[in-house]
Amino acid sequence: MKSIAPLPLALLAALSALGPARAERPNIVFLFSDDHAYQAIGAYGSNRNETPHLDRIAEGGMLFHNCMVTNSICGPSRAVIQTGKHSHLNGFMTNGDRFDGAQQTFPKLLQKAGYTTAMIGKWHLKSDPTGFDYWKVLLGQGPYYNPPMKSAEGTAKIEGYTTEIITDIALEWLAEGRDKDRPFMLMCQHKAPHRNWQPGPNYLTMYDDVEIPEPATLWDDYETRASPASSQAMTIREHLSKSDLKLTPPRGLTEAQLELWNAAYGPKNAAFEAADLQGRELVKWKYQRYAKNYLRCVAAVDDNVGRVLDYLDEAGLAENTVVMYASDQGWYLGEHGWYDKRWMYEESFRTPFMVRWPGVVEAGSENRDFVSNLDFAQTFLDIAGVEEIPEPMQGASLVPILKGETPADWRKSFYYHYYEFPGAHSVRRHYGVRMGDHKLIHYYNTGEWELFDLKEDPNELNNLYAGASEGVLGPLKDELVRLRKQYRVPEDTRPVERRRRGD
Repeated sequence: MKSIAPLPLALLAALSALGPARAERPNIVFLFSDDHAYQAIGAYGSNRNETPHLDRIAEGGMLFHNCMVTNSICGPSRAVIQTGKHSHLNGFMTNGDRFDGAQQTFPKLLQKAGYTTAMIGKWHLKSDPTGFDYWKVLLGQGPYYNPPMKSAEGTAKIEGYTTEIITDIALEWLAEGRDKDRPFMLMCQHKAPHRNWQPGPNYLTMYDDVEIPEPATLWDDYETRASPASSQAMTIREHLSKSDLKLTPPRGLTEAQLELWNAAYGPKNAAFEAADLQGRELVKWKYQRYAKNYLRCVAAVDDNVGRVLDYLDEAGLAENTVVMYASDQGWYLGEHGWYDKRWMYEESFRTPFMVRWPGVVEAGSENRDFVSNLDFAQTFLDIAGVEEIPEPMQGASLVPILKGETPADWRKSFYYHYYEFPGAHSVRRHYGVRMGDHKLIHYYNTGEWELFDLKEDPNELNNLYAGASEGVLGPLKDELVRLRKQYRVPEDTRPVERRRRGD
């Protein structure tokens, strides 16, 4: 047998300094969508659609049932993920704000730890991304078709369907753009299935011959709730536009795209006009039209998640890559008669979240601990072997939970705060606490409260606040005070009504 020459002492010393954890640090792929309801994912038990590729992540890893967001709206959720800090501390409380990219973010810390980083897709924080070796992002919300995309080199329009374009760019970076001598962190963030739900060319007729099940609370009358529940502007009954309902075609399509669109929607729209629906039947039709277009957009996200998973398998990267999927928050797919998000009610308060980490996370496992997008930054850093987590971060690493070992001191309560009023859909500002099976919500500008027992009333239809005992309310209010102090939440003193022009 041929003898192997010993390694030089200098090289041995260098390898020893790296250590096994540093030499084999996992890659991270963070797949993110916008407004994806957990009710529209097969792994969460959807009765409306199938998501075989997202289900692959859950089947190969851990599915989280109680991943809660701190502020259920697009930009603020993204800012929380970047910083690991609540909205009032990272400075991005509403979609009208601008993210301060000079502040500490987890991608910057990963770069310092030796990772190569990329951000591709929907950014939605107004300022340019920082902390990324490569970035290419939509302008603002971005369109579903033919998006202009901005990078460090400038802005250029790309023809095609945005969900597929974002994936194309991500796969190109994985194959050719990254530094292959370093571990990588990729944020691949989709616009879909955000309003106004424009399906791609391959999905325009999907579900045409299917009736989507209606949620149990589609006809909610908000009878016991505080007044904000009935003063919002996000009902399927009244607030969907012609564009939402695809009674008019999108702007900016190529001739070929418009031809496909008209072929798919022209006959359906003609049938609707001939039916002359009214009242309850009209609401049922609106729900079907809305739900089908939403689910068509979800199908495109699912297929493109599958493309990324397939690439990791084919490139031999899957075994050393952590794959996470989440949305910026949950979504109302007809629950309470609504679309959109914003509320502390379950459908928008909880976001889908699943993690696959071969050799670490038990395949097919599920978790019901209170976890959050507030925890993502510290989780990424822990995965990368960054030992000292900077003090300003307010979450906690999920790595022990991913290993099946929930820490004894893990949170038993969770704080939420929504700020964007006045604003789209007229959802009043509120904060609240979830503790055990109870949820307490305070609409602090109107002075109203809501209390729900989620074990007895999972659909949150019965506000128990008026008749609740001190034994129930006292601990919840005490915990609310404690959490606001812990997270250093200031009083919100901004005006609550828009000033009239000329005032």
